[in-house]
Amino acid sequence: MTTPASGAAAAPGRIEFSTTDSERAIAYLRQLYRTSLRITGARDGHLYQHSRVDGGSFAISNVRVPLDICVRRDTLDSLIIVQIDSGRMERECGGVSERFLAGDIFVDAAPSLSANMRTLGVEGQTVMLDLGVLAQVAATSPARGAGPIRLTSFRPRSPLAGLQWQRTVTLLRDVLENTDASAQPLIRGSAARLLAATVLTTFPNTAIIDPTAQDRRDATSTTLRRAIAFIEQHPHADISVADIAAAANVSIRAVQFAFRRQLDTTPMAYLRAVRLDRAHNELLATDPGHGETVTGIAARWGFYSSSRFAAQYRRAYGVTPRHTLHHG
Repeated sequence: MTTPASGAAAAPGRIEFSTTDSERAIAYLRQLYRTSLRITGARDGHLYQHSRVDGGSFAISNVRVPLDICVRRDTLDSLIIVQIDSGRMERECGGVSERFLAGDIFVDAAPSLSANMRTLGVEGQTVMLDLGVLAQVAATSPARGAGPIRLTSFRPRSPLAGLQWQRTVTLLRDVLENTDASAQPLIRGSAARLLAATVLTTFPNTAIIDPTAQDRRDATSTTLRRAIAFIEQHPHADISVADIAAAANVSIRAVQFAFRRQLDTTPMAYLRAVRLDRAHNELLATDPGHGETVTGIAARWGFYSSSRFAAQYRRAYGVTPRHTLHHG
């Protein structure tokens, strides 16, 4: 008996798929990964499941692929990170073969290369991230632009890095499953960049991290003033550190070094402080009788965790945001 495949969204940004029809499962996977897939070994009568929450430039999925299935895929425009809960997977890419078991976290393959994969009763989680976001977060200068970043290992740097990856994915899944928060552009943008930054700290790669001699020369008070002016004019927009650096006409490392050297903070931390101040002003000016909530105001200014927003707010203003909303 075949369970009909379902592509209908159970909630905004969420898709649930379940079928025992192997042809439906293959068609769904080809559409999902937007690449050529050649799949052998799939048979009817076994349950294929896939649930997905979508953040636009990234998505988090739980998957169940029964039996012994072989997949050959072409190049991708996304990075895919896999965590296996049960079963095992074998992968050949660029002449290198590896085997992954339950508990392993790994990049499925180099996006720029085709790969052969064999899954044996796999259940687990996948995270897809648009390569453009990864390049944006790792970019080192406006002249370079958003170029490709190469991972030098498909496994985490350490068990601790793998654990941090898991914690970040759990946090971002909660964000995407909160439909009010995930509807806010600032939250989706910052969540995608947090995921990209976590990729770069989890997996060894070719991104340049330390400032160069030119970056240090460019980290002037003029650079800082330009960057601050841009931030204070655009706190409502989904801006990144690359946008801030471009506005100051210096590299990302230079603007980061300027903030660190002169203010002992980072450009994005400064942006969050400005947004916190704007949220504070909105709380002061809002009539709670009109149905506005602290959570709604926080989300509008890019704060996807109500508890973290409340803690930051109390440290800054000495009272809770709820107190400000109701008492001014």
